[in-house]
Amino acid sequence: MTGSDPKSVLHTYLRSAREAMVWKLDGLSEYDVRRPMTPTGTNLLGLIKHLGAVEFGYFGDTFGRPNDEPITQQDLVADPTADMWATAAESRADILAFYHRAQAHSDATIDSLELTSEGTVPWWPADRRTVSLHRILVHVTAETNRHAGHADIIRELLDGAAGLRPAGDNMPTDDPHWWQTYRNKLEDTAKRAAGLE
Repeated sequence: MTGSDPKSVLHTYLRSAREAMVWKLDGLSEYDVRRPMTPTGTNLLGLIKHLGAVEFGYFGDTFGRPNDEPITQQDLVADPTADMWATAAESRADILAFYHRAQAHSDATIDSLELTSEGTVPWWPADRRTVSLHRILVHVTAETNRHAGHADIIRELLDGAAGLRPAGDNMPTDDPHWWQTYRNKLEDTAKRAAGLE
């Protein structure tokens, strides 16, 4: 990352989080990208679809830059999970294209406004609805990173792939034996701490 322009720094972190989200789908089957991996149904393709809707809402509706995409706030009122899963008729390519369109729309908003530019989040409580681009950039970056963390865990549970990037270059090692030894150490420590050994 070069420069210290606050908007550029925030935008770089958002882009990095977006990239982390998208690579979590690489190499997985249609079943695995859609598979509900938690009791509340969290799935990789649903996280991507959700983040596309988030970006269209916060960088679109909030700043008077609407779009004609298929997911609207009215859809979410009718079905609060509409953006959290892909139907059988929606392909992985459809959802990724939706997310990329959302990113392009968001980037155009970010590029055209100042951090102090104001907008209105219609679905927030009245006393908090008026926001700046700065606040929304922080909010959406935090949300994207939160879901990237969910995606990290889901992907690791599916096939063991872990890390910020496909090469896993932010992990101490890619040696499965090392990780099993580490996991065993943690399990033993947990048992001792709980008085189970």
